[in-house]
Amino acid sequence: MNKPLKGKVALVAGGTRGAGRGIASRLGEAGATVYVTGRSSRGNLSEMGRPETIEETAELVNALGGEGIAVRVDHSQESEVKALLEKIDGEQNGQLDILVNDIWGGEDLTHWDTPFWEQPLEDGVKMQRTAVFTHMITSYYAAPLMVKRGQGLIVEITDGFDYRYRGNLYYSLAKVSTIHLAVSMAEELRKHKVTSVALSPGFLRSEYMLDYFGVTEENWQDAGEKDPNFLMSETPAYIGRAVAALAADPEVYKKTGQILTTWGLSEEYSFEDIDGRRPHWGRYAEQQGFYKD
Repeated sequence: MNKPLKGKVALVAGGTRGAGRGIASRLGEAGATVYVTGRSSRGNLSEMGRPETIEETAELVNALGGEGIAVRVDHSQESEVKALLEKIDGEQNGQLDILVNDIWGGEDLTHWDTPFWEQPLEDGVKMQRTAVFTHMITSYYAAPLMVKRGQGLIVEITDGFDYRYRGNLYYSLAKVSTIHLAVSMAEELRKHKVTSVALSPGFLRSEYMLDYFGVTEENWQDAGEKDPNFLMSETPAYIGRAVAALAADPEVYKKTGQILTTWGLSEEYSFEDIDGRRPHWGRYAEQQGFYKD
C-alpha cells in the first residue's frame, strides 16, 4: 500500500478514543510514526471511566502499518507536556511534522438545555481547562520543534466551522476558542512556514455516541429511529483520513489559518469513510435548516 507519510512523525494529543483515535490510526495507515497521548492507560484509566486506552490506539496504528507509541500524559499538567516534547525531541532527532490537538473530556461537563447561570460554574470553567488550556500548553512546547525545522502542520480539532452559538455557552466557548487558536497561531507561525488549521467533523460516530444510542458499529443505523440525523454520521476514521490527506499535501501551507471540515476535504482529496460512504454533514445540515441565522 502507498504510505505517503512514511518517515513523518506525529503527535496526537488526546488520542485515546473518538476523533483522536481515528486520526492516530489513519496517520498510521499512511505510514507515520504516531505518539498517542492521553490519560487513559491500561490499569490507569482517567476519571471519565471509559474503557478505551492509549495502548489500544497505538496497537491500531501498528496494525495499519505505522508505528504507534503510547505515552500517558495529562495535558493540563505543563511539566508532563514539557517532558513529552523533550522525549519526542530526543527520540526523533528534533523531528515533529504533525501535531493534532484533540484533547476534550467535556462530555460529562456539558449541560444541554440549561441556561449558563443555572449550570455548575465549576463544570464550565473545567471545560475550558480540559479542552482549551491543554491545547495551548501542548502547542507551546510543540511549536518550537517545527519552527526550528521551518515546517510542520498543527491541526486544532473543533466542532463547527464558524463562530456561531452551539447550543451551550461553555461548549461554544471551548469549540470557538480552539478555532481562534488555530487562526491566531497561523498568523504567528506564518513566517516560519508552519501550517495551522482548525478541522471539524460532522456528526461523529464515536464510541461514546454509539454507547449513548445503545448501538454498535455493526448496527449503528438502528439509532436513526431515535435520531434521524445519526444516519448522516461519520466514523472517527473519516476525520483521520482528512488529517492524513492534509499531512500528505505538499501545498498544505496554502491552507494555513483556515477552518476546514471533513466533508469539504473529502470532496477535495477524494477519500471515503471506512464504510465506503462520503457523508456530507454540511450539505445535510443546510437542507435541514440547522445553519439558519
